[in-house]
Order: sequence, then C-alpha cells, then structure tokens
Amino acid sequence: MFQGKFVFAQLFEYINRYEFDKCVDRYQGDYKTKDFSCWSQFLYMAFGQFTHRESCTDIITCLNAQRNSVYHLGLKQIVAVSTLTRANENRDWRIYSDFANYLLSITRPVRFIKMIKILHLNWTIQFMLLIPQQLIFV
Repeated sequence: MFQGKFVFAQLFEYINRYEFDKCVDRYQGDYKTKDFSCWSQFLYMAFGQFTHRESCTDIITCLNAQRNSVYHLGLKQIVAVSTLTRANENRDWRIYSDFANYLLSITRPVRFIKMIKILHLNWTIQFMLLIPQQLIFV
C-alpha cells in the first residue's frame, strides 16, 4: 500500500509560500474570504494544468473521482465549480502574475548556467570534429 506523498504534494513543498503570501497581501487577495484562499485556488489551477484539464468543471470532476486522495494532494476539500469560477473571475490576476515573475526570476539563472554548459559542450564537440583524427590519437 502506498504510504508516501503524491508527486503533486511533493512539488509544492518547494514553492516558497512566503513569497506567494506577499503577493496575496500586496493585492489583498484573501480579503473577505472564509474558506477558499488564493493558495487553494492556486493549487486547484495548478492541478488542472498538470493533469491537462480543459475547464473548471473538468478539474472538479477529476478531483471528485478521487475523493479519498484529495487531502494527500494538499487540498483541504473539494469545492463547487461555481466557487472556483467565481474566484477566477473576481480575484486579482496580478497576484499570480507577480508570483510567476518571482518563479521565473529563480529559474532564469539556472537556465542560463545550463545554457552556457551546453554551448561549451557544443563548442568542444565542434572543435574536436575539426581536428584531424590522426592528431587526436597520437
């Protein structure tokens, strides 16, 4: 029997919740909300992206099919489709835009270093192809 965490829950352990909460506070995203926070909305929409769902109805239907596993995904409960769609309509989009920019600022240096290593490897291979084979094994 499976006793670990789902990959989805493990992935979101690495997301900086403090930075997300700063974005929410900047635009007062959780103002007058009781149960469905911006973080929950983010998890629902991320689940929809990772599982290639096409609509909010599809997301909720998929989660309802696996009701026993919802808590292990990091979601507290399954909300109604109307709750998710209202949150998508009424919450400020800049919360998620700012958080996406923060995530990109973290990944850009890593991608740049990998790109430099790939270019260096590519240059080395091209240089080796220019040298005649007799000189390499002498």
